[in-house]
Amino acid sequence: MTLAAYKEKVKELPLVSLFCSCLNPQTADKPTYKAEDAVDLGWCIIKDVEVIELNKRASGQAFEVILKPPSFDGVPDLNTTMPQRRDPSLEEIQKKLEAAEERRKCQEAELLKHLAEKREHEREVIQKAFEENNNFIKHAKEKLEQKMEANKENREALLAAMLERLQEKVRTELSISNRTR
Repeated sequence: MTLAAYKEKVKELPLVSLFCSCLNPQTADKPTYKAEDAVDLGWCIIKDVEVIELNKRASGQAFEVILKPPSFDGVPDLNTTMPQRRDPSLEEIQKKLEAAEERRKCQEAELLKHLAEKREHEREVIQKAFEENNNFIKHAKEKLEQKMEANKENREALLAAMLERLQEKVRTELSISNRTR
């Protein structure tokens, strides 16, 4: 929408059109609105609008707009504008109750389905954690057994080396003692 089209749309509004006709002489060929038509919101009616030209300047014109306070004489009666509500029949009430019961059952079934899925997921998570724990224990036992076996082999090798040195030492001491005799 162009600016010119927008301005024309705004000028079509009753109160704006009234002001525009005072401000812009080009709108004089357009239909003019009466003060009674200016604003009717259904709740209040502004009947009297007075526009006073204050002064003319090279930069533009100034106006004073005086509005009378709104009167609430024309307020529509709410009861007449609202459609009358009819009493539902017994069959309609029964149908609504059955539909509500069906909705309740569907919601309950959905909730039970959701809870069952949640429980199944929890079981899967617990089973997976249990399996991972068992695998961890199994690997830890295997590593511990390997370390213990390696320690046993190292200790046996160390003891064998110490025994060999001891036997060598005993032999050298015996050979020295036999020579000295």
